[in-house]
Amino acid sequence: MNGFKLAAMAIVIAAGFSALAAKAQTVVKVDGSSTVFPISEAAAEDFQKLKKGAVKVTVGMSGTGGGFKKFCIADASLRIDVADASRPITAKEMEACKAAGVKYVELPVAFDALTVVVNQKNPLNSISVEELKAMWEPAAQGKITNWKQVNPAFPDRELKLFGPGTDSGTFEYFTEATVGKSKSSRGDYTASEDDNVLVQGVSRDLGGIGYFGYAYYAENKSKLKALAITPAGGKTAVLPSEKAVIDGSYNPLARPIFIYVNADSAKRPEVKEFIEFYLKNAGKYSQEVKYVPLSAADYKHAADNFGKLRTGTAFGGHNEVGVKVSDLLKREPKE
Repeated sequence: MNGFKLAAMAIVIAAGFSALAAKAQTVVKVDGSSTVFPISEAAAEDFQKLKKGAVKVTVGMSGTGGGFKKFCIADASLRIDVADASRPITAKEMEACKAAGVKYVELPVAFDALTVVVNQKNPLNSISVEELKAMWEPAAQGKITNWKQVNPAFPDRELKLFGPGTDSGTFEYFTEATVGKSKSSRGDYTASEDDNVLVQGVSRDLGGIGYFGYAYYAENKSKLKALAITPAGGKTAVLPSEKAVIDGSYNPLARPIFIYVNADSAKRPEVKEFIEFYLKNAGKYSQEVKYVPLSAADYKHAADNFGKLRTGTAFGGHNEVGVKVSDLLKREPKE
């Protein structure tokens, strides 16, 4: 047999093995919150190494709302297995899942200190919830355009707002916590589902202010300044930190973040094993990306809920500001 024929045969055999390998590889699909993304990405990378390529875990970042659209979609072939969420599932999303026959397990994985940031050259060090409301409420659109309009002591500088898009759970939580109503926000701001775009916007604009998960601030401390937050009616401004989240003083911008697992997907061995691995290591990954881990007891309770496939949500289809994870995990889930 000549060299050309041998080479051709080798190519055919190699192609055959590649096709078999591709067929053997199973896929776990994750998408949703940019806030939860760093934890899910870390879990996916380590799990794939553990499985030596036998399982592929894809992690998207379309925002909490975008993730739930793919999670509750009627066409099962387009459905993701896991939705990353920086706020609880809404009543509308619950209805969409119900209509599509999707049951889910709600699993808190960490705490986030939602962080308000400004340009490093901004002289401010703190801001109150009332001042944030004055900046971001719908009535401010086109009217509140200078920092001094919010507070005469603030700089005389054009106000440039940067924030997550309307599909973001961070957007929904922030508006609930500051304005008092979810999704109630002025629309004339620079919006992006990619928090890195917001980081760049604030860092390049002297009048810039924005908000996102603490992990993105921690990665960019050299470019940004975090503001201490004074709660409504409070006197003491508190900077975001692990200690402040744990002791409850970083209020009202500390929040639990979640993954939602499709109950049917959870019956597949690769998904079940991935979620068990995720919960076992979520505390470590949370710390690595600068979020606040839950207690060991909370992670155990979450793992027990997953093992029993306790479907539904501990919420009534809306956000709750200042909720304790230990209380959530004990609630009877609603569907």
